[in-house]
Amino acid sequence: MNYSTLKSVLEGLLFVSGDEGISAKTAAEVVETDVEVVKDVLKDLQKELAKKNRGIRIAEVAGGYRLTTVIEHAPYFEKLAYSPSRSALSQAALETLAIIAYRQPITRVEIEEIRGVKAERPLHHLVNKDLIEEKGRAEALGRPILYGTTKSFLDYFGLANIAGLPEPSLTDGDDELEERTKMLFDRIEGRQLSLEDLDRELETD
Repeated sequence: MNYSTLKSVLEGLLFVSGDEGISAKTAAEVVETDVEVVKDVLKDLQKELAKKNRGIRIAEVAGGYRLTTVIEHAPYFEKLAYSPSRSALSQAALETLAIIAYRQPITRVEIEEIRGVKAERPLHHLVNKDLIEEKGRAEALGRPILYGTTKSFLDYFGLANIAGLPEPSLTDGDDELEERTKMLFDRIEGRQLSLEDLDRELETD
């Protein structure tokens, strides 16, 4: 592997390693190269990113390396994270969340059958908010993904477990969905929290 390719691969490894980062030893094992060579390349990449004033940097943390952002750019990241367009849960997302909460584990197709509309975008939004997650695969054609709520969902709605969800007074059809959606709205209002507060809570966990 030539130098340019090695540097590119290491940058990719840093990216996929996320917040946990990666040690020089692990990186060396992956690229099948000497540890000292990996360290030298990472240091070169570190200097290159700083010299070119790139928006990302390489930090050495607890014996490993990880990608970070430029600290001076923090106000812009906060503005993005707490912007109303990113923070608000739409009616579609809340309805989808209510269905998942009460019917989990459940597939996208089953959600769409209940709502009568596509659920791909609400599901993507809820996954990004860490309110739902994949719970495995259904034993059906194509092995569709099963969705369920997360610990963050329980924390946000103040529930000890999923059994703590309030029972709707209605039992079927659109009325039931409306009732369950309303109860989730009531949970939000009861705690006087917005999705901005949820973002902040998750960051401090």
